[in-house]
Amino acid sequence: MITNPTKQRSLRGHKPTRPTPRMANTADHHALLAWRLTPRDRWIIRMVHEHRVLTAHQITALAFPSFRSGRMRLRELFQWGVVDRFQPFVSVGTAPMHYVLAPAGAAVLAAEDGLDVKDLGYRHDRAFGVAHSLRLAHTVGVNEWFTALVDHARHPDPGEHATLEAWWAEARCARHFGDLIKPDAYGRWSSQGQTIEFFLEYDFGTEVLSKLTGKLTGYAALAEATGITTPLLIWVPTSRREATARRLLQRAWRELDDPDSVPVATAAAELLNPEAEHPSPADEVWLPLDTHGITPVRRGLHRLLEAWPHVPPPVTDLDDDHGGADSLALMAPAPAPMPPATSRGPSTSRR
Repeated sequence: MITNPTKQRSLRGHKPTRPTPRMANTADHHALLAWRLTPRDRWIIRMVHEHRVLTAHQITALAFPSFRSGRMRLRELFQWGVVDRFQPFVSVGTAPMHYVLAPAGAAVLAAEDGLDVKDLGYRHDRAFGVAHSLRLAHTVGVNEWFTALVDHARHPDPGEHATLEAWWAEARCARHFGDLIKPDAYGRWSSQGQTIEFFLEYDFGTEVLSKLTGKLTGYAALAEATGITTPLLIWVPTSRREATARRLLQRAWRELDDPDSVPVATAAAELLNPEAEHPSPADEVWLPLDTHGITPVRRGLHRLLEAWPHVPPPVTDLDDDHGGADSLALMAPAPAPMPPATSRGPSTSRR
């Protein structure tokens, strides 16, 4: 009718329906998912649960050969009630879709681990609550950091073999080390036959640097308690902030009883080459805090151990099986940070 013309958006077909929360918990829907979900889908479910929220770009970089194939598969997972999504408001441009675990995905994860959903510590409202968290940008930033490492490992330089062997998110680190330190992450990176494990402090430029430097005493206490020397990587947004942080860090580091027990290196995000196809923290952007009087040289992540010859190689196995009964939400081991083999290659065509 001329008084009520049809809108263009009305011509785009029916909006796909999703199962209601009640329907998503039915045996019929779970049986359907058992047939539809691939190993890569199940890995994505674990990663979203472990890291609380992952953007569409991050999931694509982690596991898909192209953004289009990733977007199509994520749309299907959303329609099946496996993941939920939201799009934060940004003042400039458009934010990517952010994905969190949905009820059907939580049911799949719990069934695989032989648990009840409640034992995962999962609640739908709490999962979506990250959308309103004042730490959302920080959480996404840390996840972007490890995503870039995985992306680099999936697209290595000629002749390079690299892999992210382990990655523990902030919550898992708090469970294991929370009485002494609360790092943003723990990781283990291997490249060119060298392996380095590290704690990460991701500085968003919003907290006072004195708070950052004050954390060194906790890392020193952990090294003394465990007898294990683990490097600490500090990532800041700009070179200017890095220079200021290094001055304060050197002062605090020298005041430690045993400074060598806390090897520290810093890097700034703006040092990455924005024109590189796969820029990542594995690049030559790291500067050890103690240069031993030698002219400072930026190193790649795997070459940092050359500056710390006293640091022993990492232990072979990661013990992720301790914690009290109050840590049921983290009973499952950390998921492998690298995607299943069927989805690693850049030429993978399977959705």
